[in-house]
Amino acid sequence: MPPTPQPGIFAAAMAEHAYLEFDLRPGTDPRALLAALAAVGEPMPATGAVNVVIGIRPSLWGAAPDVRDFDAPVAGPDGFTMPATQHDAWLWLAGADRTALFDYTRAALAVLAPVADRASDVAGWVYHHDRDLTGFIDGTENPPRSLAPSVATADGCAVALVQQWHHDTAAFDALPVADQELVIGRTKPDSVELDEDRQPPTSHVSRTVITSADGEELKIYRRNTAWGTVSEHGTMFVGFCATQHPLAEMLRRMAGTDDGVRDALTRYTTPLTGAYYVIPPVEALG
Repeated sequence: MPPTPQPGIFAAAMAEHAYLEFDLRPGTDPRALLAALAAVGEPMPATGAVNVVIGIRPSLWGAAPDVRDFDAPVAGPDGFTMPATQHDAWLWLAGADRTALFDYTRAALAVLAPVADRASDVAGWVYHHDRDLTGFIDGTENPPRSLAPSVATADGCAVALVQQWHHDTAAFDALPVADQELVIGRTKPDSVELDEDRQPPTSHVSRTVITSADGEELKIYRRNTAWGTVSEHGTMFVGFCATQHPLAEMLRRMAGTDDGVRDALTRYTTPLTGAYYVIPPVEALG
């Protein structure tokens, strides 16, 4: 039988999320980290169901030599930069209930504490079912759920791009809706892509649609949520793909690295982190 992708990649209808990154403790065998992460993926005491996705730093997971660490910032010609904040492991926990997620996260931290130091801890949540904090529907370009595994994984393995983005909500909300739609490239109420004669080359849609040399669109499976408080908040971008190229090319296009055309959405959002992780199949973790 083919390898099994981690089911949490595709699990929906979870309102509460926790994103944690870890660094291997000095002198610790990486295999001990992998064993601890695998233990976190097993059922642990919690009040309610929690989905778990486990990611490993590409250079630590030798079985994916064609996937590179996020080891250098992505910079545009105007000075806009996406930082590289690569860590050794990533844990994404999602639950329908905050209590269940809190309990499970504490248990997970206890399992990992002997082998890894926690590097980041971000709480996420679903905003208006399927919108991000700009008020626009998020994930419109995602493939249908039935096709998502073929986009997100190959031989049961996925590559994940994880970025925490801070929003300048006040500045974006101050724009007339028509101008907001030009920034995103879609209508705000129903997420209809703007006609070609209205679609600016700087729109988020224009910059994040990636195509192959023969013109075929290369899809990414997005599982974003909101994070933060009323005063400090933004988007946790979590994108899965069978290969790293579409994810890396998307970042280069957003920054305008090659052509100098920068994504207009980056005028109102700021990337705080950036890391790639290999999401091994279930059997590999076992």
